[in-house]
Amino acid sequence: QVQLVESGGGLVQAGGSLRLSCAASGRTFGTYAMGWFRQAPGKEREFVAAISWSGYSTYYADSVKGRSTISRDNAKNTVYLQMNSLKPEDTAVYYCAADGTNPPRYVKVHTVDYWGKGTLVTVSS
Repeated sequence: QVQLVESGGGLVQAGGSLRLSCAASGRTFGTYAMGWFRQAPGKEREFVAAISWSGYSTYYADSVKGRSTISRDNAKNTVYLQMNSLKPEDTAVYYCAADGTNPPRYVKVHTVDYWGKGTLVTVSS
């Protein structure tokens, strides 16, 4: 069992930056690929980024590639999402996710084993 708690969301102006954190409980954190997803009002949940259990492999959605960096600290049971050059279209609830089976490129909504409750990111224009 893995429990995930996100933090770091908030209101930011376009062009600004935020760092989201996801604290995980459970001694098996280091065996899971971790991901970030987001869901904007009226839209489906979509993939943002994922990182392998080791941290050596990452994968990003085209919409955030070059503007975001996912990282993890297995000693702290924490995964991060650094987001830069934020745009109003980045406004969404951001969810942390754990996938015990797939490498980052194949982490999808339907492959996730555990979800956090989300943190709201609002980007004003």
